[in-house]
Amino acid sequence: MDTDSRATLQEDLDVFDISEDLGFIHKEPLTDLPDYYQVWLDLAYNLSHLIESGKLRDLVHKMPVLSTDFLSNHRELMLAHLALGAISMGYVWQEGQHAPAQILPKALAWPFSIVSCKLGLPPILTYADSVLANWKLRDPAGNMEIGNLDLIVSFPGGESTRGFFLVSLLVEMAASSGIMGALEVMHAMEISHLVGVRNGLAKVTQSLKKMKEAFKLMHNHVDPTIFHGKLRIFMSGWRDNPILPRGLVYEGVSNEPILLSGASAAQSSTIQCFDALLGVKHDSETGAYLTCMRDYMPSGHRQLIETLSCSSLRDFILSHSSSDLCQAYNSCVSALVELRNYHLNIVTKYIIVPGNLARSIGCPFRGVGTALNSRGTGGSNLMLFLKSVRKTTQKAHINL
Repeated sequence: MDTDSRATLQEDLDVFDISEDLGFIHKEPLTDLPDYYQVWLDLAYNLSHLIESGKLRDLVHKMPVLSTDFLSNHRELMLAHLALGAISMGYVWQEGQHAPAQILPKALAWPFSIVSCKLGLPPILTYADSVLANWKLRDPAGNMEIGNLDLIVSFPGGESTRGFFLVSLLVEMAASSGIMGALEVMHAMEISHLVGVRNGLAKVTQSLKKMKEAFKLMHNHVDPTIFHGKLRIFMSGWRDNPILPRGLVYEGVSNEPILLSGASAAQSSTIQCFDALLGVKHDSETGAYLTCMRDYMPSGHRQLIETLSCSSLRDFILSHSSSDLCQAYNSCVSALVELRNYHLNIVTKYIIVPGNLARSIGCPFRGVGTALNSRGTGGSNLMLFLKSVRKTTQKAHINL
């Protein structure tokens, strides 16, 4: 790579808050905050036990309202957002679907809202929190693989919970080379360098295939009954949620309930980036929902999606009458369709089937039960949404 190309790449990495080897994943997230915030970390790092023993809400009620002034940098703000977001989810859903909290106490709501404002994120646990910024290496000298990874903050569900978040992390890591490929395509188009466009698309295609392979680890590390019955409710938000139809009051922040979506794969910047690059046009309702989910992404990641959305790759390819370029594009679209097919299979195994079982014989745990069988944690009508995005992706193919 020449000096100019390296400088351009570095500028992209800085502006879009990404890295070559990890993509959207936050590099080396912090695990400590200034001592002043120890009460937050004590709750966050013991969250599973405190939820399962029914003690979390009582301890939150005893928490002081802390200032956010001693959070001195972006990395500290990110850890604070993860901790406060996880504690908030635990507080709201500690008693399961039948007794959700209606009000988030000021000791959580006030600092959480301020931290969120500083980061440009909503005051709820996001996908970026729970996946991209929620990992650490067991052996700092070891590789970033599932046996050497752990969560910073976890929820009830033991190894299945650990597996769910870490497999999601590895899927994101597999996407990193594709994100670099998307940048290559974008810059090659600027100078009409057809070989560069084709090579960049090949990188995206290979990355999508690696993402699917990483996704397969879910079967080895996550039990569907535990995921559905124990973990899933703690990813649920308070927008389009029949359990909390009016939303959640943030004490000291707003007198009216606030409506926010829970963490979901729709908040992953990766897939939206590839949609934007390939010019996949979703129908109005689905497209509006995905655009709304960008509000739950870090600002640099949102900016990359918006930048790629302006690239008009499909029109560029059609205007150059190159069969090689068309084939490279179609291969990329096919790989994205295959990934979405696989996601549908995972959703069926981990949400639809255990949800139907819970409806017929009852949920063995006190988690989400049957209340969200047809809805994603982000509030979407799950299967309709996933089938819709697959269909519109298929339509992006260029007829040769």
